[in-house]
Amino acid sequence: MGKHTESPSTQQDVIALNARTKLKGKVYDKEMKKLHVELVKMQTWVKAKGLKVVVIFEGRDAAGKGGTIKALTEAVSPRVFRTVALPAPNDRERTQFYLQRYVAHLPAAGEVVVFDRSWYNRAGVEKVMGFCTDEEYKEFLRTCSGWELALQHSGIILLKYWLEVSMEEQEARMKARIEDPRKTWKLSPMDIEAFRRWYDFSRARDAMFAATDIPHSPWFVVPSDDKKRARLNCIAHILSKVPYEDIKADKVKLPKRQKPDSYDEPDRVLNLVPQRW
Repeated sequence: MGKHTESPSTQQDVIALNARTKLKGKVYDKEMKKLHVELVKMQTWVKAKGLKVVVIFEGRDAAGKGGTIKALTEAVSPRVFRTVALPAPNDRERTQFYLQRYVAHLPAAGEVVVFDRSWYNRAGVEKVMGFCTDEEYKEFLRTCSGWELALQHSGIILLKYWLEVSMEEQEARMKARIEDPRKTWKLSPMDIEAFRRWYDFSRARDAMFAATDIPHSPWFVVPSDDKKRARLNCIAHILSKVPYEDIKADKVKLPKRQKPDSYDEPDRVLNLVPQRW
């Protein structure tokens, strides 16, 4: 990993220092490869032992949630590591018990469910944008910890991550999205309004932490101005929180292919895609 030239003493010092000392690409690639190997080992253990894991990613727009989730899941099976990114609730879901639609996505034995935003929408965007009443918001903060304790009592390992991006870095990333045609889909009117309401979201985050950052279900904050460093640190932390062992598998050896037994490729015209490259 990259070397620091000073020793940070507070959380804010760590966040500021990580923003200044960007991790080099070669170091990132080398360390990520190691972490991916460990994630495969963890996946094998989760399947073998029937573990149930929930990983929640929250943070402001452009904090780096999507990139971190991609780095977490790209080397493992989507049948074990399931990513859940729910759209806004429909008319029927709005009349349900708030947590009801999340229940269907919780893991069965041998699964890791990764929430790209979660039930904490109520403590963030719904609160700030007025999509819930004050009573609904207060009820969520009052009951959320009990809900999470019930999940843990059912055998679920619950990990909650908040990606912390600075005001300056968020603005730079939002401007980059505006200028990159591949990323304009990430900019909804809601995102633009949320960008304006930086301090409203800060107050909502602080209230959420105060109510739900508790011993049995703590929040883990990931400084994310340096995307590479954030991904490595977050994945390493997940690996440290899910107990696993390396299950040695028999080495795979490819068999000899069968003989053609008079098989010939048919003489036919194929509808090939145009070969532009």
